[in-house]
Amino acid sequence: MQDKDNVEALPQKAAVSGMKIYFRLLGYVRSSWFYLLLSVIGYVIYAAMEPALAALLKHIVDIVSVGSISESRLLIPMAILGVFIARGVGTFLGNYFMAKVANNVVFDLRTSMFNKLVLLPSNYYHSIPTGRLLAKLTYDTEQVIGSITQAIRVLLREGLTVVGLFSYMVYMNWRLSLLFLVVIPLIGLVVSYASKRFRKLSTRIQNAMGGVTDVASEAIKGHEVVKIFGGSHYETERFNKAAHENRRSQLKMEMTKSLNIPIVQFILALMMAALIWLALSPSISSHMSPGDFIAFLTAAGMLGKPIRQLTDVNSILQKGIAASYSIFDFLDMEEEVDKGGVSIERLKGNIEWRSMSFKYPDADKKALININLSLPAGKTLALVGRSGSGKSTMANLIPRFYDFDEGSISIDGVFINDYKLTELRSNIALVNQQVVLFNGTIRENIAYGHLSDSSNDAVVDAAKAANAWEFIQELDNGLDTMVGENGVLLSGGQRQRIAIARAILKNAPILILDEATSALDTESERAIQTALDGLMENRTTIAIAHRLSTIENADIIAVVDHGEIIEQGSHSELLAMNGAYAQLHNQQFSDTTA
Repeated sequence: MQDKDNVEALPQKAAVSGMKIYFRLLGYVRSSWFYLLLSVIGYVIYAAMEPALAALLKHIVDIVSVGSISESRLLIPMAILGVFIARGVGTFLGNYFMAKVANNVVFDLRTSMFNKLVLLPSNYYHSIPTGRLLAKLTYDTEQVIGSITQAIRVLLREGLTVVGLFSYMVYMNWRLSLLFLVVIPLIGLVVSYASKRFRKLSTRIQNAMGGVTDVASEAIKGHEVVKIFGGSHYETERFNKAAHENRRSQLKMEMTKSLNIPIVQFILALMMAALIWLALSPSISSHMSPGDFIAFLTAAGMLGKPIRQLTDVNSILQKGIAASYSIFDFLDMEEEVDKGGVSIERLKGNIEWRSMSFKYPDADKKALININLSLPAGKTLALVGRSGSGKSTMANLIPRFYDFDEGSISIDGVFINDYKLTELRSNIALVNQQVVLFNGTIRENIAYGHLSDSSNDAVVDAAKAANAWEFIQELDNGLDTMVGENGVLLSGGQRQRIAIARAILKNAPILILDEATSALDTESERAIQTALDGLMENRTTIAIAHRLSTIENADIIAVVDHGEIIEQGSHSELLAMNGAYAQLHNQQFSDTTA
């Protein structure tokens, strides 16, 4: 329902500022001004040849009527060839260089959008489906190509042609030419109505296209679940529904376009009929020669095609405006706020939570409530509790994936919002429960981002420390083996070890482990746990774990429940309390021995 409301509301907002948005889009043309100039020159040459043809026809009729054909027998064919050669040169210059302009604009838009994407706050990624984001980067920008190449080409070429032909008609007979001024308001009314409908339908098509990519993206990512649980029919129905909505909007667009063209043609036909009727009046055409008369009617007839194309291009132009609205709305979003000014090289890692509460954007309940906790530098904090209790949220606030308003989190006595964001995060290493690998080599995934300049020996040492070197050596290409999208070519345990190697290579003073050994078998888990124990020495570590056996040696264990810390202390202290932690421990122990 919300999407539908957005679809209906967006065109109304866009209608007010449609041309402003389009001029903003044209601002991206500035970097290609030379290509645009060559394109305009080409279209000027093309447009000039249209009245030249009418003038050439006048000359032919006049020399035939006076019987002096032999004098121009060679000149006229050469002139015709010259006109069409000039038209060909103008068409090439106009079309080719306009295509270069459009592709440069789309390249700039796509790179600007992606640059924006990586700077947006984490809550944006959770508020919009992946398919909708991909539609913005692909489909919307493709619509912009049409609004620049085809739309500007027609506006320039056919617009200049109309100006050229009309100027020639005024020169031949200004009184007859005034008839065209009568039909312009009628055509304008038709175009105005069509513009509003085109933009409204274009926005619907964009949203429908986003729905198509949403369903397709989810079905591709979850193909194993779809097959195991027999979801093929359900996903097919979802996709058919989304595709049907897209088809329905496309057909409405085509119907509007198909009605728009014949209405404009009928208006032009009425104008031509009235023009011929007036032209046959002796009082109006008495001073015109036969050549003048034929040339005038030819120029008037030639006006029909460019005017029809000018009205036809309106649908493409409105698609581009609707797409530009979506693109600029995205580009104008607020980036991650970095108000920090405190510069750091390497943190010690003394972390303290003071009366800190947090609520996710648009959520009704607080995810964390009045957290008070102190973690000395070099010590390990283990967060335990049921799923959804707030453990990962506590960890995610350290690198400022989210900002909060209540209470404070400080590192080395400085409020985390006061640190420069990039420098704060450069002091933190993270291993997620859901391992993220990129479609590159193992080496590129270990030495990722700022670590890309790491030496080969450093990468190998990190892989060895993460117990990953053994399986890497067995691969055909070793460190240069491609891992596939999100590491699909590796097993879950192998992916986990690559992520741990990446954290080891970073050598950051603060380490966040979110179920870092969850995807490992028992043997690998022991080896990795040994490596992690070595990694955690002299580092401030926040470890989130469901398996309590992996965090028994933690300096501080905090039990989180419904966003609150209900118990904290060492393993032995919490067992002695015989509270929530002891209950969790006994339950896991009994499950293990059962």
